[in-house]
Amino acid sequence: MDTEKAATRTRNRRGEGARLRDEIVAAAVELLDETGDESAITLRSVARQVGIAAPSIYRHFPDQPAIMLAVVQNAFADLDARLRAAVNDADGPRERLFALCHSYLEFAETHPGRYRTMFGGLWIPDLNESSLTEEDMYTLGEATMRLLADSLGDCVTAGCATSTDLAADAVALWLGLHGLAHQRAVAPSFQWPEDIAERVITALAHLKEN
Repeated sequence: MDTEKAATRTRNRRGEGARLRDEIVAAAVELLDETGDESAITLRSVARQVGIAAPSIYRHFPDQPAIMLAVVQNAFADLDARLRAAVNDADGPRERLFALCHSYLEFAETHPGRYRTMFGGLWIPDLNESSLTEEDMYTLGEATMRLLADSLGDCVTAGCATSTDLAADAVALWLGLHGLAHQRAVAPSFQWPEDIAERVITALAHLKEN
């Protein structure tokens, strides 16, 4: 299949380099979804998936970690878009917070490979051995955390939450969601209470009783 793909792929016309870059990232995402394993994403495997020679990748990415960074950045952009859509479809600050949190948990369940790469320690690049920088890494997920903190802040403003430290409580709420998402993935046979997500969200967001 890879040989045929490489043989039939049409060369991008001049000015279409961005298209090839997108194809490289899309191929890496596809490999991650198929295998759930970051190590399966190599320059050679991605090149085969796209149908190009491996050296062609260097025009867009200096190394494998740079491809993975683009994959993770795209995953966060996808997650943020889902969270924003969930918030926009809900009425009231409390409902928006719950919608955001449930959307987060749904993303973790439906995209386990991407989620583990984003949050589960599946991908930890060596900054001394790659083109990535500390800024590349610590800016990942900033928008997601802001969405969570803003939704929690709206609850406080509306008087339905009692948080006095939005930054810390947003982190605590994220940790609760991440822990639940992780345990659901690794212990699928456990009899989870039907309202476990609501309990976690209510407690960590310091929500008042309705």
